[in-house]
Parts: sequence; C-alpha cells; structure tokens
Amino acid sequence: MADKDTVEKFLDNNPQVAKEYYEKKVKADVITAAFGTEVQVKDPASYKDVTTIQEAEFMFELIKELQGANKMEKALHKVLQRIALLIQADRCSYWGFRSRNGTPELSSILFDVTHNSAYDKNIVNPNVEIVFPTDMGLVGWTAHSKKPQNIIDVKKDSHFSDFVDKQTKYTTKCMLTSPVMSGKEPIGVIMVLNKQGASEFSKGDQELFNKYMNFATVICLQAHTAYMWDVESRRSQVLLWSASKVFEELTDIERQFHKALYTVRTYIKCERYSVGLLDMTKEKEFFDEWAIKLGEQEAYKGPKTPDGREISFYKIIDYLLEGKEEIKVIPFICILELPICNMMNAAGDDYFTFQKGPADETGWTIKNVLSLPIVNKKEEIVGVATFFNRLDGYPFDENDEQITEALTQFLGWSTLCSDTYDKLNRTEWGKEISQEMLMYQTTATLTDVQTILNTQEKFGSAPEDCEPKEMYKLLNVELLEFRFSDFPLSEFELIKCGIRCFFELGVVEKFKVPPEILTRWMYTVCRGYRDITYHNWRHGFNVGQTMFTLLLTGKLKKYYSDLEAFAMVAAGFCHDIDHRGTNNLYQTKSLSPLAKLHSSSVMERHHLEYSKTLMENENLNIFQNLQKRQFETVQHLFEVCIIATDLALYFKKRTMFQKIVDAVEGIPEEKEKISYVSNNATRKEIIMAMMMTACDLSAITKPWEVQSKVALMVAAEFWEQGDLERTVLDQQPIPMMDRAHAEELPKMQCGFIDFVCSFVYKEFSRFHIEINPMFEGLTINRGEWRALADVYEAKMKAIEDEKKRLEGGDAERECKHLEIKSPLTCMYFIMNIYTDYNVRIFSSLSLTFYASRNIRLQIQFERLYLSIFRI
Repeated sequence: MADKDTVEKFLDNNPQVAKEYYEKKVKADVITAAFGTEVQVKDPASYKDVTTIQEAEFMFELIKELQGANKMEKALHKVLQRIALLIQADRCSYWGFRSRNGTPELSSILFDVTHNSAYDKNIVNPNVEIVFPTDMGLVGWTAHSKKPQNIIDVKKDSHFSDFVDKQTKYTTKCMLTSPVMSGKEPIGVIMVLNKQGASEFSKGDQELFNKYMNFATVICLQAHTAYMWDVESRRSQVLLWSASKVFEELTDIERQFHKALYTVRTYIKCERYSVGLLDMTKEKEFFDEWAIKLGEQEAYKGPKTPDGREISFYKIIDYLLEGKEEIKVIPFICILELPICNMMNAAGDDYFTFQKGPADETGWTIKNVLSLPIVNKKEEIVGVATFFNRLDGYPFDENDEQITEALTQFLGWSTLCSDTYDKLNRTEWGKEISQEMLMYQTTATLTDVQTILNTQEKFGSAPEDCEPKEMYKLLNVELLEFRFSDFPLSEFELIKCGIRCFFELGVVEKFKVPPEILTRWMYTVCRGYRDITYHNWRHGFNVGQTMFTLLLTGKLKKYYSDLEAFAMVAAGFCHDIDHRGTNNLYQTKSLSPLAKLHSSSVMERHHLEYSKTLMENENLNIFQNLQKRQFETVQHLFEVCIIATDLALYFKKRTMFQKIVDAVEGIPEEKEKISYVSNNATRKEIIMAMMMTACDLSAITKPWEVQSKVALMVAAEFWEQGDLERTVLDQQPIPMMDRAHAEELPKMQCGFIDFVCSFVYKEFSRFHIEINPMFEGLTINRGEWRALADVYEAKMKAIEDEKKRLEGGDAERECKHLEIKSPLTCMYFIMNIYTDYNVRIFSSLSLTFYASRNIRLQIQFERLYLSIFRI
C-alpha cells in the first residue's frame, strides 16, 4: 500500500485525477458534514479547507434563515456550530451587551455551543443567565477595547478571570474572542475556547474565525436593528399617547397619571407596573410633633427625598397587564436613594428584603424591577413609577430605562398642568372669599337701606313691602339740570338722587327692579369709590347724573331703548369705581398688579370688572330679572360706556362722531333722523361713547363757582400723583402733575378746553340744541380761565420789574400800591406775588390743602375763597 507522501506526490502531478476523485467521492460527504442539520463526522480535520463554492452555499442557507421568522439565536447557533467544526474548537458562546443602572455588562445568551450540540441545550434561560460587567474577564475586555483577541495561554493574561470557570467547573486554556459591532458600539461578543488537538489557535484558525464573524455580525445586526426599531416605536407611542391623555385630564394628578399610564400599558412590555404618589408636605403640623417630642411616638428614621420630605405614599396604584382590566393595590415601597433602580434579581437584592414571596393570592412573584422617580419642573419628586418582570423574561436594559425615563419625565413635567390648575382654583376660591369679605363690608344692611329710604317712618313698612310709586315720593330732588351741583348734598343724599334717576327713567317698574336691591346696589357703588381727592363717589355720581340729564333733558333718549338707557346711567355711576387716584400711565410705570392684569385701558378695565362683580351677587344685581339676552346686552353696553372714558380712545372716535352729526344735520325729517341713528347699532355705540366722554368732563361746563373748585380738586389729585412719580418712581413729573407749576393752572385749563373739551360740547350742541347749555357753560369758564391766565402773565411782568427795584422788599406793602379791579384778579394776584417770592402763603392755602389733607388749612382757604368772591 502506498504511503501518504507517495499519494500526495501523485495527486500533485495529476491534478485532473485528483479533481475527478474529489467530485465523485469526497464532495458530497464534505457538504453533508459542513451543512447538514445533523453533523456526523468521524474526522473533522480532513474538512478543514472549505472552497469558495461551499461558502456561497453556506451564505445562501444563512440568508434563508434571515428571511424567516426564526429568532436571531437560532441562526447564530448554526454559525457557532460551523465555527466550532471548522477550527476544531471545544466550544463557543455568544454574550450579549447591555447596560443597567448606567453600568455596561455582558450576559450569556448562547453558551457552550459545540459542532453537534442541540439548540435547546445552548440557549440560556434568563433566570439562570451569567452576567458580569465589562471590566471583568477577557470577554469584558474585548467589549471594552472593541478589538478581537487571540489568547494563547489565558493564565498569562492579566485580563483573564476564572469567574465563569468556577461556576461551570471548566478549565479554559486558550481563547479566540471578537466583538459584534453596531457602528462604534458593541452589541455582543463571540467567544471560542480550547483548540482540539493543539494548545492554541493558529493564525489560519483566526482568519477563518474572522470570516465567519462577518456572518455572525449580519445576523446580530439584523436582530439589533429590529429591536431598536421596536424600542423607538414604543418610545414614540408612549410619549404620544401619554401626551394625549395627560391633557385630557387636568383636574388632578391622580386621574392624570391613571389615564396616561393605563393607555400606554401595551407599549411598556412588562407584566405589571405600579405608581406611588408621594405626599408633598415638607413640614408636619405642630400638633403632629407633640407625640414625638413627648416620647410617645418614635421619630421617622426611614429614607427621605432630596428636599427633606419623609417617604409617605398617599396612593399606590398597581396595574395588571395580564389581559385583565382590573386595578389592584400591592404592598410595595420604592427605592429613592438611586436615580434609576434596575434590579436583575429582585429576590436576591439587598434592597428588596420586604417582598420575597408571592405578591398576591395569584402566586405572582417579582423577578426583576425597574423603578424611577417622577420629578416635576421644580425638581421635586412627586411620585415613583415601578415596572415589574419584562415580558420576554430578560432583565430590563438601558433601552427600557430610556423609555420609562422619558415617560416619567413627561409625567413629571405634566404635573405643571395640574399644579397650575390647582393654583387657579385656589386663586379663584381666594377671589371668591375676598369678594365675599368686600361685599360684606360695602353692601348696605337693612339699617342702611332704612336710613336712606326712611320707609318705616313715612309708610310704616319695610322697603320691600312698599310700592315703587310710593318710594318715588321720598326722592324729591331736582336732577334734570345741566348746572346741577353735588356740593350742597351729603353722600347719602346723592345715593337717594341716584335711585331717583332710575325711577325717573321708568326702568324700576318696567324691569321689575326690587327697590331694596336698587338701594343696596347704589350704596355699594358709593362705598366702592375710594376716599380720594377727585375720582371719588361725588365724581361717579356726577357722571351718572349727567348721563341721565343728556338722555332726558338733552332729548337723546329717543335713540335708545329703555334697557339701553338703564345700562348707560348705571354704567355712568360705576365708571370710575375703585379708582386709585392715579392714571393708566402711572399704573404701567409702577408695574402694578392692575397693569399686569390688563394690557390696555388699565383702570377702565378694572372699573368694568368691578361693575360686573356686582352683577354676580344676587343681593346687588339690579338686572337680575332680565332675560339672558337682555343681560348680555347690558354687559356689552357697560363695556362700551366704561372703556370709552379712556381719553386715549377719545381721538379715535371723535371723527366718527362728527360724521354722524354732519349726516343728521342734513336729514330734514325728525323720524328719519331717529331712524338713521337708532336702527344702526354701531352709530348708537359711537354716540353712547361720546356721551360718556361728555359726562366724564362735564365739570368743565358747570357754573364757575363749581367749576373752579372742581378744577382745584383735579389739580390737587394730579399733584399727588406727581409726588408719587418723584418719590416712588424717581421720575420728574410732567408740568400738569408737578405742583411746582401750580401757578400755570389757568393756562393749562385753557389748553385742555381748547384741545379736548371744546370739540365734544360744540358737536353735541350742533347735534341737539337742548345740549347747548353745556357748551355755553364751557365757553364762560374758558373766559374766566383766560382772564386769570392774562392776569398772571401781566402781573408776572410787573412783579419782575418790582423785584428788580425792591430787591426783596415787602411784597405785602407794595401790593397796596397796585390796582385790583376784580375779585378774581385779587385772588390770583395775591397768589402770584407770594409764589414769586417763594413765600407761597396763599398757594399753601389754596392749591395744596387737598394733597396735605390739612383741615385747618382747608378752613382758612374756604374763608379766604368766600371772602374774595363776596367782594
């Protein structure tokens, strides 16, 4: 028989014979041995070299595996079998890479695969998997370095660890390892142990191993990509559905979390999860500490939140995800020492000592746990979400942590909605309490109503028992004059006058307004005005009375219904309610709460809201018997009337008003004039708004003895605001607000009349001849102010000349040589002389006693004022 060398030499010299023999005798066995489902090879060493055709056939089989619905592990198991076969390795393993609690680790997935071992014996059950961190052992070093390793003698390598050998009672001698990479990150490591028939793996073995690593990488990458797609899909679905449900329920955090978490349960992929809501109380009530201080109760010694709160769950809800819809509560306390608590083996964890056995009567046990805090925007822990037992049996990994962390972060931020809703509710409740307190202090009592109406003395009955016609007899005050003055009347008498206006209009009986309700409303409106220099109840009443007079005496009522007239007069009384004595600009500059609440027409919108508040109180609502649409009309008219008193809007509406007046002048028939206005809601509102401006400025049209006194009151309030601007805002006030420019008051009054007032009353007198007395009064008063301004200018020149001559002489003595021709000249001349010499005796008496609220100075001024006008 020929020896081995002779046969090899013959085959080398006769390659065609070798090829024919191989095709006929060997090829089938090799393919069967390398690719058959059951490997039955007696001498694997003879099949070491695999041809290119065989590799192609092998790849074709792998592609068919990848096309199917088989698990990644099955395809990878076949590759490991082929590797073990071809390089004569004793066994192979695949370790999956993952992270938990921020720590990377490796876990056994396919373990101890040989060229003929069964898949079921090599696949690792998650309950008994081997896990170790990447900083341990040669496999861990391979994942960490991301480079393949060929270790000839593991005992001589510093990275080797016998951790697995001790558990499996196996001895590792040599080793081939290679990471499975996805981009720049490892997703697993393939390990080959102990070369059969040799002490190490050769270079050829390593090359062949690297070739088949390409097949393994394709299989692992496909599975990893599918898994990451599922992760991202679940993450997006969790966020979308939780966002949808969170904003459906804003009333409280419990319902909010319940809806969101229960909706996303199918995307979390765990057997069960629970949500514990923490008590947000940071400090105990003082009476709860008594028992602890007395030693009757032990102090709390458990864990605390970062902001110092004791761990106290006021509600723990457990969601069952095993095809059931019921919700149960299970005893579970979450761990708060760690930002994320991911337990692989809960029963063996030191933190999990309280739940060793089944959690309920069904026998369900906790295997692995993922617990995360729910943190709000203030970085306070409001609750803890805990997820139990991943559905596939494996521990929760970093992707599960990211999904649940995104969910809990969103839920934490969404608590801002429920917190804001709760704050709004509390604010609203506080507002209601404040309104109740305010109404109690400002609403007329039965005694106040009786004091105003005096029905008991006159008729022997309470106001609610009297007929409206009888009540009307008690209010005998003349109100239909444009020259009406409130000075002779007390504030209580003005309340009576206001009530009479509504009786005169006929709205009390027509709209069934209870007299006692009307009295309470008038009294409350009166009390709603602050005790300030000008914008007080007297001014509010004058505006309402002027509106009443314009409607009846001015004959403007023919354009409006009774309901509209009712609303217009009522809005006139309320138009400046709760005025603070400062204008809109000051409110804005001082960043007052009103300016923050209202972006435009700050004070006017506050007056409107205050007026609407009175309508919400059934004991004060004079419109309570109106139908819904009528009541809505009244509220709209209140807005038109009150907002119209903002002079910043005056210049926008006056051109439109002038066009209406021009159009009415050109209509000959009275009926057509009425129809032109009354049948167009916009024209009615424009005229109504201009009427409010005319009412608000009506003091400028009053008789001079009234007008001059009111002008000083207005000036004093302006100067008070100027003082605030100088002291509080540290700003220089404009001349109109600066008491240092007090002597320029007549000149400024003339400018105000010419620039603002003249147009209003001139157009109204053109619109209705009955309103002409207001324009005439304005004209007379302008003449008076002009005279004072002229006197001031003339006397100032004379004083300057005298000043140069006298060089600080006795002004009072020199005054005797000057000719005084009229009372007004006398008064103003004295004021100018003393002001010029900085003595300011008369100025103190006349122009600043309102600001100082000095009664003595006020009495002195009144006497001087009256004595001058009696000359």
